[in-house]
Amino acid sequence: MSGFKEPSFADRQKAAQEARKNILEKFKAKPGLNDPAVLQRQAEREAQAAERAKAKLAREAAKAEQKAREAEAAAEAAAQIVREQEAAAAAEFALEAERKAARDARYAARKGKGKKK
Repeated sequence: MSGFKEPSFADRQKAAQEARKNILEKFKAKPGLNDPAVLQRQAEREAQAAERAKAKLAREAAKAEQKAREAEAAAEAAAQIVREQEAAAAAEFALEAERKAARDARYAARKGKGKKK
């Protein structure tokens, strides 16, 4: 088995020149901007972008509709709570009036006992 042979300056220079040549050939092999395949891919990308934008608008509309429904439900719940509070206040007022009437009746009964004597 022979040992590692270090490449000479000429070998390194030749390898670099071949690498540059390969890169240039690879660049020349790429299709240009007017190539039908490139134009087709570009049109496909634009169509996909339009579809994504359309889907995004649909999602945003659905979110806005959902928020409107939630706001409506919250307003209805708040109105229900207000109605319940008003009903409770009216019931409390009626109960208080009933208590006052009973107290007044007791007071009048007490006063009435004293006048009969």
